[in-house]
Amino acid sequence: EPSRADEMLTRRLKEALALVDVRVLDHFVVTAGDSVSFAERGLL
Repeated sequence: EPSRADEMLTRRLKEALALVDVRVLDHFVVTAGDSVSFAERGLL
């Protein structure tokens, strides 16, 4: 499960990249036994 810090970092990165016309399509959080897609969870 993405942490609050993961969500905040993704939001800030998405905002910063939008300034130079770069669109974030997905962000993955990967651990030893799992991975989570922000796009699949509707977090982008």
